[in-house]
Amino acid sequence: MQTANVNVPIRVTGRHVSVTESIKDYATKKVENLHLDYPRIMEAHVILNVEKHRRSAEIVLHCNNHITIEASEETDDMYTSIDNVISKIARQMRKYKTKILRNHRPRMDGKHFEEQVLSVGDSFAELVDAEPEVIKTERYPVKPMFVDEAVLQIEMSNRQFVVFLNAKSEKVNVLYRRKDGGFGLMEPTFA
Repeated sequence: MQTANVNVPIRVTGRHVSVTESIKDYATKKVENLHLDYPRIMEAHVILNVEKHRRSAEIVLHCNNHITIEASEETDDMYTSIDNVISKIARQMRKYKTKILRNHRPRMDGKHFEEQVLSVGDSFAELVDAEPEVIKTERYPVKPMFVDEAVLQIEMSNRQFVVFLNAKSEKVNVLYRRKDGGFGLMEPTFA
């Protein structure tokens, strides 16, 4: 079921341009007519900009589940820029929805991964001889997903890692963001 986003708060602002009522109404109607049921749009911001002969339109959608989708387009006509950015953002929303639906697997409740932060003694000998003291324990829900779903989780958030039950291997994995911008995957092996 696809529904229009008619109750979504939509802000239309201008940079280097005063926004007329007709262009504001046009942009608002376009955003309201994004007929996608997921991700659900909570708030929309349309930013219109004019620089010399360039007319650009940018849309920032704040959606449920802490998802933010952004797109921008630039042409020599403001109405064309709005049309193009609406098409671009609709494609991004469909792509996100398709990835989620394609990779959706039933969740397994009750599985958690526990992280413990250990205090380290002054020397290696102390560490070997003495029991480490647990300073803090955090619990993370472990959800079954494929690696590409875990990558999507990290890309759509500011998290540095995600702990998940690999749906392919059925083992707990950790996917983390590398300093070079890539991703690393930790998979358990038993020797």
